[in-house]
Amino acid sequence: MAKRSNPKRQYPRMVRVNELLREVVAEALQDIDDDRLVDVAITNVRCDADLANAVVHYDVLAGADADDEVIEAFAELRPRLQAIINRETRMKGTPKLTFAPDPVVRSAARIDDVLRGLQGSEPATDPTP
Repeated sequence: MAKRSNPKRQYPRMVRVNELLREVVAEALQDIDDDRLVDVAITNVRCDADLANAVVHYDVLAGADADDEVIEAFAELRPRLQAIINRETRMKGTPKLTFAPDPVVRSAARIDDVLRGLQGSEPATDPTP
């Protein structure tokens, strides 16, 4: 009897679920007409293994100053986004969404600012002898 070929998946289930949720939420935001979410990008989604809760990480071009307004908009749109996830995915349940700024993006921006500050504080070398 020939052995059946079982191609291994490229990455684990929860990584696929997180990526699927990120794509669905990002596409849904493109269709939603809310001025508070114009410059918002969905960077990452972390869903619990039991699919009960998911944290949606975002970044906004306006920076941390716009966080309150963006979180307020997401709070209003949460039921609508969950309904879209339910409609577009074949998951047993729809996770409860919570929204948070992406700490990785904020840390990278802070590091970039520090490095630019160090560059600007270096003593200027005089090219003339």
